[in-house]
Amino acid sequence: MPDALIPNPTVLRRAGPPAEQPAGVQIDDPRLAEVLDPQATLKVLYDQLLHSEGPVWQATPSGGHLAFSDIPGRRVLAWAPDGQVTVLIDAVPFVNGNSIDAEGRLVHCEHLRRCISRSEEPDGFPVPIVTHYQGRRLNTPNDVTVAADGAIWFTDPVFGLLFPRQGCLASPELDHRSLYRFDPLTRELRRAADFDQPNGLAFSPDGLLLYVSDTSRSIGGPTHEVVVFDVRAGGELANRRFFCQTEHGVPDGFLVDARGWLWCTAGDGLHVYDADARRLGFIPTPKTASNVALGGLDGRRLFITAETCLLAIDMLEPGP
Repeated sequence: MPDALIPNPTVLRRAGPPAEQPAGVQIDDPRLAEVLDPQATLKVLYDQLLHSEGPVWQATPSGGHLAFSDIPGRRVLAWAPDGQVTVLIDAVPFVNGNSIDAEGRLVHCEHLRRCISRSEEPDGFPVPIVTHYQGRRLNTPNDVTVAADGAIWFTDPVFGLLFPRQGCLASPELDHRSLYRFDPLTRELRRAADFDQPNGLAFSPDGLLLYVSDTSRSIGGPTHEVVVFDVRAGGELANRRFFCQTEHGVPDGFLVDARGWLWCTAGDGLHVYDADARRLGFIPTPKTASNVALGGLDGRRLFITAETCLLAIDMLEPGP
């Protein structure tokens, strides 16, 4: 049922338990059953979104919350462990992906301002920190992650230039769609690799591998795959190779857990692969899944953004 109207405009859902439904977990490898109960339920944490994206767990003095985007709604929201959903940042310029930097601040991908921005203050409006490459405006940064050395890595496809509901209609100034590495200390912006339409990205636990999805299929192109690179000293990438490909939709956002397993969203739900790209199982979602994050006070809750919903499923244990 839709959440009742709440007088305080910053509170979108009062504290309280979520609705639950059978998750329908599919176990293809017994190793997954050690981590995920086949009878687990899918929790509907919030269902009043326009298009949800960019979940990331942010630690706070009180324990933490999940920050996530409603792109057309032009808000970054926060889900608290008591079930309350509040507006974290309002009237943002179509924020998509989010991450946390070394100082615990939120880093954002913005479609309208076509930049990487950072929330300098807990209640402040995001400040652009990367806007151009070699004098030309970025396309529309999509997803972002912060490496152990503090470097900010992000993907820059053109999706936000094609769909006014998620950005603005405009012609790209760059003739490439790329993965970038930005060093906040030196301000160096490096073009690390080119793609048809780069999307999700995540590092392996040891930081020696970087996974990136290429999703041009979503706008009529050929690619719908995840590739992986070796990460060398100084953030140089090498040995680009195919990792996996989704059958339904495109491999959108994903995470890599402490085991090195990749949990990848796609058109039909969340697919799980081990570090050797062997499929371990699948969690179907009622709507198209766009991204996933691991968090919660005990570190074992999978948060899944799926169109109008924020979903969650609890793992048996967080990792080795």
